[in-house]
Amino acid sequence: MTRDSRDSRPSRPHLPARTALSSGASAPAATPRRHRLSLRATLVILLVSTVAVLCLLVGAVTHVSVRGQLEGQLDAQLTRAAHRAGGTGGPGAPDGPTNGEDGSSGTGSTSGTTGTSGTGADEADGGDDSGDDGATGPGGGEFELAAILVDGRVVSAAWRDTDGQVEQLGASDSTEVADVAKGLDSDEHADVKLSIGQYRVMTATDASGAVIVTGLPLTQVHSTLTRMDITLVTAGLLATALCGVAGSLIVRRTLRPLEEVSAVAGRVADMPLSHGDVALGDRVDERISHSGTEAGEVGRALNLLLDNVEGALETRQHSEESMRRFIADASHELRTPLTAIRGYSEMLRMTEDLSDRGEQSVDRMDAQSRRMTSLVEDLLLLARLDEGARDERTETDLGELVLDAAMDARVTASEHRWVLEVPEEPVTVLGNPRQLSQVIVNLLSNARKHTPADTTVTVRLRSGSGSGSGSEPGSGSGGSDSAAPSGSVGRVGILEVIDDGPGIEPEIAGRVFERFTRADAARSGGDGTTGLGLPIVKAIAEAHGGSITLESEPGRTAFILRLPLVAR
Repeated sequence: MTRDSRDSRPSRPHLPARTALSSGASAPAATPRRHRLSLRATLVILLVSTVAVLCLLVGAVTHVSVRGQLEGQLDAQLTRAAHRAGGTGGPGAPDGPTNGEDGSSGTGSTSGTTGTSGTGADEADGGDDSGDDGATGPGGGEFELAAILVDGRVVSAAWRDTDGQVEQLGASDSTEVADVAKGLDSDEHADVKLSIGQYRVMTATDASGAVIVTGLPLTQVHSTLTRMDITLVTAGLLATALCGVAGSLIVRRTLRPLEEVSAVAGRVADMPLSHGDVALGDRVDERISHSGTEAGEVGRALNLLLDNVEGALETRQHSEESMRRFIADASHELRTPLTAIRGYSEMLRMTEDLSDRGEQSVDRMDAQSRRMTSLVEDLLLLARLDEGARDERTETDLGELVLDAAMDARVTASEHRWVLEVPEEPVTVLGNPRQLSQVIVNLLSNARKHTPADTTVTVRLRSGSGSGSGSEPGSGSGGSDSAAPSGSVGRVGILEVIDDGPGIEPEIAGRVFERFTRADAARSGGDGTTGLGLPIVKAIAEAHGGSITLESEPGRTAFILRLPLVAR
């Protein structure tokens, strides 16, 4: 379907950047939205985090404080035990004075030994830490340890078990005690890990010069701290969980008015406000808007905003209805005079002998009357579509309409190259055949009038998946309740009219589906257009539950029509 050109046509100015339009509105590139937590989740997380941090701080402070207290008590007890051991010449010895430098006592008690006793031991006072009377070796406390070092060598080392029996330390434990004692001065203590447990030891020197090592176990301190830590952690977790549950309930209850305000705003935002008779019946409940809270103030402000918007929409609707009535009435009134003008011009041509100049004048008058009639018919059609009028619709094969329109275009625009791609299987839609034919003719005429000669125009019809448009058929300003045709969601028929012309200027592309938009800025009508062809295409497509989009860049301009197919 290629025809050679013989003259040129007005060309469309080059478009420097790609432009994509949907039903007359530019479609900005979708930017990915970052997922953010809701206000309720944020508040609950902050509350739980705060409680958890406070529990952690309280637990840490409590642990440090109790540990210091327990270790302080242990150090004080160890110091008293060490001083007693050093002051009496050996651990567990009587508090009374010794009778000689060799360590033997008058009662038969031997100083410095840890496993023997004489009768004098029965009279000894072991002090407040010795446990029971008459004990020798380690003090009377459970697990208390005592060792004697002479010249750095362990002479004796023993400890008392839970039954009060004195047990000798093993060789490895004795070596550990000796190694630790060598690096300690008097009144200094250190921790040492033995096979019988971890001990804190302190050294003292008796009158004979022997080093007395006294030790107390750290097991009780550690077990007490462990039990306390477990208790604090358990209590903290319970407190955090309870705070999370209670906080979630409180926050949910507190934010419930704000959620209702948001729901009202969302429902209004989803309403089609661009055209038609719009009633904004949603309002925030008075119990919320007059509550005096922050959410109530937002609700009251939203109600006032909706009142203002509703008033503005009513004013706009009244203005549109008045304009449509005027256009419809004026168009109806103009049809009769225009028909009369055309009739008289034909009668004048047939009954009068006109000169060449008169013949040209009559032809010009007839052409202008036809152009005016076409404009009036277009205005009447737009007015009817705006009112939501729905003509009789039947199952129509778009392929036949496209073939007829393309064949006519080949004849009327032979200087263009026409490429037709129509599937063999029918592409059936539910619609008005005359209106759908006008859509196709307008699209082909637009490609013919606004591209230069030798331009290749591709007319491609195919079936695809998707939906016609987001609007229901007949959802014009008249607010018709007519339902979408069968198959409006699912399979669609797609008609593409693509040319390799220079493209459309951006400022024109943004308004190409608006009424009376023409590339001729002077609006002289020299290009034979009225600026209503594409608006009619858009109105008819939307009335049939479809859509029309534009993609334009230098070297490629595509009008894409989508109409819902009849479900099979």
